[in-house]
Amino acid sequence: MTGRLHKGSRGGVLRDGAFRRLWAGTTVSQLGTSVAGVATPLIAVQVLDAGPFQVSLLTAVAWLPWLLVGLPAGAWMDRVARRPVMLAADVVSAVVVLSVPVAAWLGVLTMGQLLVVAMALGVATVFFSVAWTAYLPAMFDDADLVTANSVLYGTESGTQVAGPAVGGVLIAAVSAAAGLVVDGLSFLISALCVWRIRRPERRPAAVERRGIRADIAAGARWLLGDPYLRNLMVHGAAANLALTGMNALLVVFLVRDVRVGTAAVGLLLAVSGVGGVAAASLTPLLVRRVGGARALVACKSATGLASLLVPWASRGPGLALFVAGMAGISAGAVAANVISGSFRQAYCPPAMFGRILTCMQFVNYGAIPVGAVLGGAAAAAFGTRTALVLLSVEYALSGLIVLFGPFRGRRDLPASRSDVALAG
Repeated sequence: MTGRLHKGSRGGVLRDGAFRRLWAGTTVSQLGTSVAGVATPLIAVQVLDAGPFQVSLLTAVAWLPWLLVGLPAGAWMDRVARRPVMLAADVVSAVVVLSVPVAAWLGVLTMGQLLVVAMALGVATVFFSVAWTAYLPAMFDDADLVTANSVLYGTESGTQVAGPAVGGVLIAAVSAAAGLVVDGLSFLISALCVWRIRRPERRPAAVERRGIRADIAAGARWLLGDPYLRNLMVHGAAANLALTGMNALLVVFLVRDVRVGTAAVGLLLAVSGVGGVAAASLTPLLVRRVGGARALVACKSATGLASLLVPWASRGPGLALFVAGMAGISAGAVAANVISGSFRQAYCPPAMFGRILTCMQFVNYGAIPVGAVLGGAAAAAFGTRTALVLLSVEYALSGLIVLFGPFRGRRDLPASRSDVALAG
């Protein structure tokens, strides 16, 4: 248990130097990624005159690596130290992202390059995401994970507020490529912060290895045999299918249907993210007051309902519908991520965590490129606004999966498989 914290307050979490460096590294990386989330589709729309389907492909290829390398990455991560993986992922991300502004300034940027960069960045993101998520339980006891995750997810929401605003202002004031310069530099800063973590990594107990395929199969069997994680996986796939289709169309919708300016796009997305910041801060209190299971069900159900407001946005006062809907999505999704992420970290066997996580993400995130392509195809066939209406209805209905699943009737989340057996 060497190196793990035993403090149950947020102050205790923030007083830990190793956590502060991890927090700083993930924060600047997520800020740059948030800037790129606005900058890349705007580059495609304004510089390359891309249509809705082409823009949706950028989202699709960015998430496709979860289908291609997610499972072996999780099995491999259970065998190696996680910090070097995070360092390598940051450096690779910086190199591929900085290639875009260089190509733009040389006048040779193409849609093909944007797609390749999105794919390479997606691969690096897979390894970085699995590595830091598996690294966090090595730093904290189970009782501290909700607090630690609330800090990290709250900060992620803060970067989602600041990132679009910074990206919109940079693009309006300088150029579309300037936002991706910030993104590339942020990955280098993240690498520096992670490199400065000096705490020895606590590794899971050694277990017999039978090969990558056998390790993946063992993780999949554990996941499919658990009703709680299986339910979260199915809901995640259904929700991501709809939500990613919506997100892939938001910039096109705001620019071409609602007809707002470039800077306003960033500001609207920024204001919408405030709900996530507030939700992350309040999630530990919500869990203590109503219980983790009840809070999880409520958040996932409410998030889908909020999305129904988004497609009805219009210029002027009608933009309030967009902000309210996206703020509700942000708040519910962030709170649910804090609860479910902390639940997985405490519930799964440490020696299998990477494999179980990536088996879930293989299904959850595997739905994302499909959703992005479906969203683009629906927009091309029916129009962007109609496509958003269809996707928001599907997102709202996905909440029924959790509402009528195994969490129903429980106040608290189970702590282990034995807890599940006793409850049964």
